[in-house]
Amino acid sequence: MPNTPGAIGQGVTVITAPQGADPGDIDLATELLLPLGVVEGPIGEKLISAAGVSGCGPAYVFLLAEVMAMAGEAEGLPADLSARLARRTVEGAAALMASTDEAPDALRKAVTSPNGVTQAALDILMDEGGMAVLMRKALRAAANRERDLSRQKD
Repeated sequence: MPNTPGAIGQGVTVITAPQGADPGDIDLATELLLPLGVVEGPIGEKLISAAGVSGCGPAYVFLLAEVMAMAGEAEGLPADLSARLARRTVEGAAALMASTDEAPDALRKAVTSPNGVTQAALDILMDEGGMAVLMRKALRAAANRERDLSRQKD
């Protein structure tokens, strides 16, 4: 299951292999997919639906930039400026995350002043119906749909 950033060699491809697969075949498959970016696996076939966290993930990141831009515009920024700010913020945060071994939660906490502006926004995004719950629901829906489509092929 590759994802679209593979078009620029920055993708994540998750592979699966049947039990007892020849290690040489797995190595060959991995080598063939490496030009797309990182190759993870093999993982069990039953887990491939959950790999939508990367397969579908670019759409989630693009949506984040989209809604950040819309929110900035709703607060009065010109649409083109808000779109540029959102895009560069996502690009910069991703680049920072790629350049360090720090966990995403540590990076988030490093940007968050207690009782500050960022904390006010995070209180909304992290509340009981917030981003974590929505992402779990979204990934579950994607995984369920993948399973449904898989059964239809049988």
